[in-house]
Amino acid sequence: MRNDNTNTDNPIPAPNQRAINADELLLRTPRRRAFITGSEAVAEAVKRANIDMSIAYPITPQSESMHLIGDLYAQGYVRDYYRAENEFAVMAAIHGAALGGGRVFTATSGPGTLRAMEMFPVWAGSRQPIVCAFMCRGVALPPSIQPENIEMAFLLDTGMLMFHAENAQDFFDMILAAYAIAEQPEVHLPVGVFADGFFVTHTREVVMLPPDDVKLHAYSPDIAPIQPFDMDHPPVRQTRDPLMNKSNFTSYAASASWHQEILAAAERARKHIDRFMGGLTEVSEPNAEIMIIASGTAASQSREAIRSMKKDGITVGMIKVKSVRPFPTKEIIAATEKAKLIVVPEFNAGGWLAREVKASLNNNNRVIAGPRVFGGMALPSEVIAGEIKIFLNQNL
Repeated sequence: MRNDNTNTDNPIPAPNQRAINADELLLRTPRRRAFITGSEAVAEAVKRANIDMSIAYPITPQSESMHLIGDLYAQGYVRDYYRAENEFAVMAAIHGAALGGGRVFTATSGPGTLRAMEMFPVWAGSRQPIVCAFMCRGVALPPSIQPENIEMAFLLDTGMLMFHAENAQDFFDMILAAYAIAEQPEVHLPVGVFADGFFVTHTREVVMLPPDDVKLHAYSPDIAPIQPFDMDHPPVRQTRDPLMNKSNFTSYAASASWHQEILAAAERARKHIDRFMGGLTEVSEPNAEIMIIASGTAASQSREAIRSMKKDGITVGMIKVKSVRPFPTKEIIAATEKAKLIVVPEFNAGGWLAREVKASLNNNNRVIAGPRVFGGMALPSEVIAGEIKIFLNQNL
């Protein structure tokens, strides 16, 4: 186990921080107000995460957060840090650092996510508790750097856990919670923490932060289900080379059972998400006949729509989805039991959240898959309210 007071890779002395457990840091430590951007919230989380290595490659709107983590390296909060050649190189190298038993962090956005795509299922397949922040943006032609979270659709079946932050406070809390959840021995999977670019990354808001002088206890690979690379555990034993013999029945069986174990590990994460994030969802007005299901900044816009409709005497409930993987199927079924209309607003063209919701419900003709905006378009609360009022006018 690494000594919390050593900083062997970074010549700068480590700041004097007290190591505490995740329950104390996330749930009990008093907090102070800070007026910061979402990118700064990422850096504040990493400052308290006791990171061994962070590897960066710039891409808008993620660049600022990783620049700030470079500053943390210069201040001694991060033990090792460098800029890689490209996004794929980042994800491959961060994987190597995790295989060696380190606690690691990186981030990317949009086209960077797609360029690095091959590595994400590799992280999950090797059961590494890597935490990666995704500052979502457009990926399609015509080129766009604007807010859009279509990249989340591409990652749904990679095996990683996926949390979606509504705001900078969520972003901060979810990154720290991700380590507490991912490093549970029965979980030990990578976690993607997602935020809608610019809306969260470049906007200042009040974020409640623990003191600077506390940090998570060091990560111990000794309790991991997968042993770290070292001279006693060479890579050939780690990567299970019999699986590469594709014509061998034993290889098929081993690969299938291992894949099933990854899926089971994600299910085992549920109780830890409940513990460290207060549940996979956040529900208001669970008995309402009209429900909005939203994640990320669509949840913020939905709150505004709900407030405006309340003035008109219309009661609307909301399910904020915090965990996309594992998906809160049981929670959504329970919270929509009395709903006659379910609206799912999204910041992407494909409607990946609406598809997940429809797959969860038997009576899914209640679901309106939208409104959806993309390419950086705004989603005014009036548009969300408009979908509901159209339904009400048609069913009076």
